[in-house]
Amino acid sequence: MPSCSECPFTATVNAMTPVPVRRPPLPILAAIDWPEGVVTPKPETAAALAAAAERLATGQLVAIPTETVYGLAANAMDPDAVAQIFQAKGRPATNPLIVHVSDTDMARSLAAQWPDTAERAARAFWPGPLTLVVPKAQSVPDIVTANGHTVALRCPGLSVSRRLIELAKCPIAAPSANRSEAVSPTTAHHVLEGLGHRVGIVLDGGLCKHGLESTVLDCTVDPPTILRPGPISAQQLAEALSVQIRSSKEACLEQGRERGEALRSPGSQHRHYAPHTRLTLSDDAMTLIPKLLEAGHRVGWLSRSARTAAVVALAASPNLVVIPMPVDPAAYARSLYATLHALDQRGLDRLVVDVVPADSDWAAVRDRLERAAT
Repeated sequence: MPSCSECPFTATVNAMTPVPVRRPPLPILAAIDWPEGVVTPKPETAAALAAAAERLATGQLVAIPTETVYGLAANAMDPDAVAQIFQAKGRPATNPLIVHVSDTDMARSLAAQWPDTAERAARAFWPGPLTLVVPKAQSVPDIVTANGHTVALRCPGLSVSRRLIELAKCPIAAPSANRSEAVSPTTAHHVLEGLGHRVGIVLDGGLCKHGLESTVLDCTVDPPTILRPGPISAQQLAEALSVQIRSSKEACLEQGRERGEALRSPGSQHRHYAPHTRLTLSDDAMTLIPKLLEAGHRVGWLSRSARTAAVVALAASPNLVVIPMPVDPAAYARSLYATLHALDQRGLDRLVVDVVPADSDWAAVRDRLERAAT
């Protein structure tokens, strides 16, 4: 019988170590430095865009910056690539995607009909944070439109986004680069936190300019109807197009259901844009928050309240995190998602958000908060 030192199994047993867990590789984070107005990007930026475009052209996913929020991009004309978006986000197949184009000519090629309303809106607001819903061309894969007969098109305002589309030589489907129903990302690090290994490369273009998703305008109905409020208001659209703009989103969605149609706009679910921490809208935070603190909750407060003595005294609680929010609607929108992401990292039990004004300037912010609180 061989000695232990000669036993063929001894070395294996003695050398046995825990088998390392094989984790999917984290995405490549590529910094993009291309200020608006500069014609030619720096070599490093050009190389990152070329690498991202090659990935898109070969059916892979790329997270990209836009002026609204970061998008999870795929070749919109490749059904298999688009299917990866739904899988990575955990997104329902009934929720259509916005297709991003480099210019109006590309948009027209994806439409079965290009309404006059769409033409005038594109001239007034493209490139920019406006999505136009038009009849879809047969070439657009059904998975993009949730089997609907319309397609949502946008020409992004960020030069980087448009250049990437040009390099990839295809329109790109690009919903927000986050898990479905969660808070949209406005920085590359938000993308990494939310999607991690589900995307191969993240283009880091810094903080998004607007911080909320685009306005969605349905150009297939009369009067044209806002399906999702965003940075461009109903008043701006009405003034630019010289037509009445309907902004009753729910009525339009009901009209679509009556005709047996699919949803024509993303962001239409009752619960959406929601942080992990339970969020409550309140018109009397000074009454609600002390009750929550007394019950032992750790609370975050997005406050629009003046810094009165009572507010300062309440803010002294060690279990309360107070974030003063801007009084300007555009500034509030720009900071909202980043604030929610930051508070989600604090291990809080509740978020309390002061209600925002009911006027049209606050429509987009109000829409996101109401859906997050559902």
